[in-house]
Amino acid sequence: MTNAEQLLWSRLRRKQVLGVQFYRQKPLASFIVDFYSAAARLVIELDGSQHFEAEHQANDKERDQALVAMGLLVLRFNNRQVLQETEGVMLVIFDAVERQIPPCPTFSKGGKT
Repeated sequence: MTNAEQLLWSRLRRKQVLGVQFYRQKPLASFIVDFYSAAARLVIELDGSQHFEAEHQANDKERDQALVAMGLLVLRFNNRQVLQETEGVMLVIFDAVERQIPPCPTFSKGGKT
C-alpha cells in the first residue's frame, strides 16, 4: 500500500466510520477497488500522479461509470489530499456514508395502543 492508502485504511478499518465495515482491494465486477463498503454502497479510490494523464483519466471515467451503473457511489481523492487534508477527506467520507445509509426507523412495539 502507498502511504496515502495506509493512512486512509487506518481511519476506515474496524468500523470507525459510523460503524460501517470497509474492505480494501475489493474485487467488484472486473475491477479491484481501493476501498469498499457494501452497507454504504460506497467505493473510495485513491489516485497517484499517473491518474492526471489523459489515458488514465479516460480509464477512470469509464470505470466510475461502470461502478455507478452498479448502484455505487464513487469518491476519488488524490494521494496528496489524503496525506495533507486527512480530516477534510474523512468529513467527505462520513457525509457520504450518512447519505448512503438510510436512517433506522425508531423502534415501536407492534399491536394496539
